[in-house]
Amino acid sequence: SRAPPYHHHHHHHCTMRSVAIVLALVASGASAFINSNGLRAASAPRTVRKAASISMDDDSVASSVKIYDPTAGSEPPMTRNNNEQLWLPQRARPRRNRKSAAMRAMVRENFVLPCHFIYPLFIHEDSNEVIPIPSMPGQSRHTLDSMMKEVAEAWEYGVRSFVLFPKVPDELKTNYADECYNPNGIVPRAVSMIKDKFPESIVCTDVALDPYSDQGHDGIVKDGKILNDETIGQLCKQAVAQARAGSDVIAPSDMMDGRVMAIRDALDSEGFTDASILAYTAKYASAYYGPFRDALDSHPGFGDKKTYQQDPGNGREAIIECGLDEAEGADMLMVKPGLPYLDVIHRLRQNTDLPIAAYHVSGEYAMLKAAAEKGWLNEKDVALETLLCFRRAGCDTILTYYAKQAAQWLSEDGAW
Repeated sequence: SRAPPYHHHHHHHCTMRSVAIVLALVASGASAFINSNGLRAASAPRTVRKAASISMDDDSVASSVKIYDPTAGSEPPMTRNNNEQLWLPQRARPRRNRKSAAMRAMVRENFVLPCHFIYPLFIHEDSNEVIPIPSMPGQSRHTLDSMMKEVAEAWEYGVRSFVLFPKVPDELKTNYADECYNPNGIVPRAVSMIKDKFPESIVCTDVALDPYSDQGHDGIVKDGKILNDETIGQLCKQAVAQARAGSDVIAPSDMMDGRVMAIRDALDSEGFTDASILAYTAKYASAYYGPFRDALDSHPGFGDKKTYQQDPGNGREAIIECGLDEAEGADMLMVKPGLPYLDVIHRLRQNTDLPIAAYHVSGEYAMLKAAAEKGWLNEKDVALETLLCFRRAGCDTILTYYAKQAAQWLSEDGAW
């Protein structure tokens, strides 16, 4: 009687496993092994040689297992060229453009250089200590002195653009965040210091209330809601204060509706027609910001930011924001976070001719650093590939905590 299929399959499976185990032992260089009949085989290399000679030379094997010829039979997939070499007739061979390093460099579509980076810096005056941020290895809350040192080091490697984020003492925080436009506040003073010493640098400043808010939100809170227009009134004061201190680029990250237009008009009416606006156009309510909020101690005091930051499930919505920010006078548009939102960068690239920035955010940086610390990824190669991917997706500039380190790598290797 015939054995059930399962039994037959199982027997075949066991046989295959036996063969695999034997082959593994042979490959590992075991000096001898016992086969299933209890016979002692010779040393592994000789066994392999013997098996090879049998399969190629033994007539009985050759007659039962016919080796496939890709040039024979009806409609063979391959043929032979004039020199009798195996040939797949095809004219287009994309690999020709990859055949050497020089050829690959010549036809490369995108590359990344230090001039493409904006370096975010955290600053504080709680003490004279430079405080490392545990969840962001290599990043710290800088004093103004160490901020200047960091700018100088990054400048050496070709980084010319910086964006400042302050850690504000709790006693200065209020719901209306009035400290945000204090002309003697930490940000205006930091801007002036950098512009005095490095006048050719680009200093960007963050416009939003969250670092200065006792609610931990980007806007004024009333009855549990974040007020739109009242918040914009404060943002206009903040933008003008930053421009007066010498800020080159005002970067509103608050996501209030209409704030780009209001800030543009406020700046222009005060004579700051040269101050640029880098709008956080598509800023998502993302879980990737965790380490940044550790760095600034700016976690929301209640709830979340989903009533003003975008839903991570929405892509088309970013095109609406893009059209509005462009019409309202933005000079550049940003997508935040970065790597999980490359599709949004690409959509914006197809819908605007303005420069596009991406923010390679703290969580993305932390993930890469953690994998590198574990020895699971080659940090340099993965970081530079990641930055290149932003460029390929359509970015002109990238805000990244890797700015100084990547610029150093690039100064050693050239463009990536």
